[in-house]
Amino acid sequence: MSYDVEKYVALDKKHVWHHLTNHKNFEPAIYVKGEGNRVTDINGKTYLDAVAGGVWTVNVGYGRKEIVDRVAAQMMDMCYFANGIGNIPTIEFSEKLISKMPGMNRVYLSNSGSEANEKAFKIVRQIGQTKHNGKKTGIIYRDRDYHGTTITTLSACGQFERRMQYGPFTPGFYSFPDCDTYRSKFGKCEDLGVKMAKQLEEVILNVGPDEIGGVCCETMTAGGGILVPPAGYYETMREICDKYGILMLMDEVVCGVGRTGKWFGYQYWDFQPDIVTMAKGVASGYAAISCTVTTEKVFEDFLADNTDDFFRDISTFGGCTAGPAAALENIAIIERENLLENCVTMGDYLLDGLKGLMDKHAIIGDARGRGLFAGIELVKDRETKEPLPEPMANAVVGAAKAAGVLIGKTSRSFRGFNNTITLCPALISTKSDIEELVAGIDTALCTIEQKFGL
Repeated sequence: MSYDVEKYVALDKKHVWHHLTNHKNFEPAIYVKGEGNRVTDINGKTYLDAVAGGVWTVNVGYGRKEIVDRVAAQMMDMCYFANGIGNIPTIEFSEKLISKMPGMNRVYLSNSGSEANEKAFKIVRQIGQTKHNGKKTGIIYRDRDYHGTTITTLSACGQFERRMQYGPFTPGFYSFPDCDTYRSKFGKCEDLGVKMAKQLEEVILNVGPDEIGGVCCETMTAGGGILVPPAGYYETMREICDKYGILMLMDEVVCGVGRTGKWFGYQYWDFQPDIVTMAKGVASGYAAISCTVTTEKVFEDFLADNTDDFFRDISTFGGCTAGPAAALENIAIIERENLLENCVTMGDYLLDGLKGLMDKHAIIGDARGRGLFAGIELVKDRETKEPLPEPMANAVVGAAKAAGVLIGKTSRSFRGFNNTITLCPALISTKSDIEELVAGIDTALCTIEQKFGL
């Protein structure tokens, strides 16, 4: 299908307010077709999409007719009713999801990751009011993590640039240090995970255990630089939370539903969370859906004799049946095509390829990740680990696109450290796809090294 390019570009520039975009002198890109893990723009150029729709979302790839057909059939039968009333896809999806999450038992639906995390924060605060005489309503978040775009989720945001100019924020939120092993103040040591996690206890004691009701972390930090906590980290954190009666909230908005090679990223560690949130990959972008999942113990705190003490919350589009219908088929595809196993195999192949590039490109300081969730941190000097300036990192992304590969980077996060290339190709990726991706990055780095004399 051909398009009037000038017409659509002009209309876009006239009427559309894009996300995370400075529109001064902005020229929009417009994508019109997706198939597998490739997208085609309005000019007819096709790219390998290594960012899963730009924001870690299209996990099973584009053009999955089975998801579209299932959603269409469900919407003809029953498209929507407020989620105070049951519907078949929500019931079936909740059962299926819980089967992938031992120890969890209740699923609350909404329509975005921000909203899912907002629900989690409300749960913590209401428990503090009803079970702790108004205490334990505070929430600790981790530096470099991101939990959403509402004012309250930004109150728990460890990325300065996402927060700037949006205050004043919701009170009762406190931060603790990040889990960056590459730049860890502890250096390399066998008990690094334990030492990092114990920084949480310092904050709890400083604020006061009676104030803190929850700790919220991205299981693996995504937009904050692809940070994978070391062994022992969450196990130690669980011990600390149990010691002080604090709920553990795991934000799986990016990592959830297969992205890291397990159904959920937290399953790489040996601990039980109290609340798990998810969105993006739940339905691979085919419909809007997010989930706030809790243990039965958390749910039972809202079985109230007092009519004020139940969870008095609503999400309008938590009642749209397209989301759970799409999510059911999304999970079925992952199971049918063994995509968790493929994610691990291709993820290892990708990380090997990225580490191989380090021998050729001195501006790569570190290559890291798990499954098809990976990144390379770009530096001016490997010894000092001085970050590559953000304009140069932006140029790498542009050069990769010119080579036909869409990659991401930390952006609008924290000044001076927006220097990590982020990669999250679809779980359907093949060996040839990964080779094309690594070759595209290689070409981009060569181009930028030559341009800037690096």
